Amino acid sequence: MLAKIFFIFCFFTILLFGAEQNSSNFIKQKIEIRELKKELNDFYNKKETEYKQRKKELEDLLSKIEKEKQEIKRIRDDNQVILQDIKGEVQSKTAKIYNNMKPKVTAEIFNKMIDEGNLQDVFDIILKLKEKKVTLIMKFLTIKNASQLTLMLKNYTKNNTKG
Repeated sequence: MLAKIFFIFCFFTILLFGAEQNSSNFIKQKIEIRELKKELNDFYNKKETEYKQRKKELEDLLSKIEKEKQEIKRIRDDNQVILQDIKGEVQSKTAKIYNNMKPKVTAEIFNKMIDEGNLQDVFDIILKLKEKKVTLIMKFLTIKNASQLTLMLKNYTKNNTKG
């Protein structure tokens, strides 16, 4: 019986010692998990701050690019206006010259220009000429060239009366 009591006493001692050891291991693991969680939170916060900084830098860069893009567009538009003015001036002077020429000579020049593939240039000049002069020139153009220009004038008039 004494052996039995001794055996039970040893059994409970071992059991209590094991439970205490498990409890201390559990507490150690809990502390390690808290430290890991703290490290992860610090790492996350650091990366979040870096992300926000990079995002702001990118937004600033994008804003700068957009402003430069608008400035380039404005300069391009200004240059287009200047170029159109120059073209208009040249066409006006050209129209003045052709308005003062004889219709037969003008028609010969236009026929040659159209044959060389400059139909659009002739059309642009005709738009600047006086109507009476265009009528006289058309008499001396080849039938093919006169018909092409007539179609272009028709389409031009149709498109400009709509819009």
